[in-house]
Amino acid sequence: MPAGKTSQRDRAQAIFAALAARYPAPAPALDYTNAWSLLVATALAAQCTDARVNKVTPEFFRRWPQIADVAQAEVADIEEVVRSTGFFHNKAKNLKAAAERVMTVYGGEVPRSMGELVTLGGVARKTANIVLSNAFGINEGIAVDTHVTRLAFRLGLTESSDAKVIERDLMPFFDRSQWADINHYLVFFGREVCDARKPKCDGCPLAALCPRKGLK
Repeated sequence: MPAGKTSQRDRAQAIFAALAARYPAPAPALDYTNAWSLLVATALAAQCTDARVNKVTPEFFRRWPQIADVAQAEVADIEEVVRSTGFFHNKAKNLKAAAERVMTVYGGEVPRSMGELVTLGGVARKTANIVLSNAFGINEGIAVDTHVTRLAFRLGLTESSDAKVIERDLMPFFDRSQWADINHYLVFFGREVCDARKPKCDGCPLAALCPRKGLK
């Protein structure tokens, strides 16, 4: 099924099927136990590796096991714990603000809608999509990170580099029930095969489906 000789949705579904066969158990690489711990981990993962975040979050939740504990913590203390994840000033400030709003506005429970989640400190659509789909089983959209951005363009599924546009471009190609998994698949594949600088195009299982946009 060469790229360009089938409909975009059919090609996207063929990509999904190939990746589903390769990754039979899609799930976040971040360690979490509930919606709040996933929100914290995802926020810390901005411009940071999941492996690093997974080393930081155990101490974070040892110090502040409940949302209320984070809301009452000093920003400087949070900064100390999350420093190694980078951009720690903003991350600490946003996590405290998010915890305060969850406690004062949402009764101590992480909200379950996109509109409410994006009112929390540091939470944009990507983080909200990840929390909704993985913690609550609600597929509101497709989380677009750097891997999804790169692969969606290379695979010819978008012409944009803007996360919101990419999300809108991708959603019609996949069933709502597939929205969470396609994020996981593209992240896994981006790390393992379709590297930013040296993609392993020789022997790539998506070679027949990929126009290799942006590559020489």
